[in-house]
Amino acid sequence: MKTMTAQPEITQRDLRMRSKEIMDAVQGGQAFTVTRDGHRIGELVPLRRRRRFVPRGEFAAMSRTAPDMSLDAFRHDQEATAEQELDDPYAR
Repeated sequence: MKTMTAQPEITQRDLRMRSKEIMDAVQGGQAFTVTRDGHRIGELVPLRRRRRFVPRGEFAAMSRTAPDMSLDAFRHDQEATAEQELDDPYAR
């Protein structure tokens, strides 16, 4: 179960007036709840960074629980894809 932590609330005016400071904090991992006229209207959250590299041990651990794959079915799918003719968009 994920534990919710309180995010600082900032007003729309704060966001407009202190945008550089706030965006620097978001880049550093801080999230904010944005309010307008005392009502919560949205969240400003940092994007998750996607990893480009998965360590070998982690890949091996994930692979152990992957479902079995039929090599024949895989080859059939490859052949079916390779045999498709490309449509000429200019042919009429």
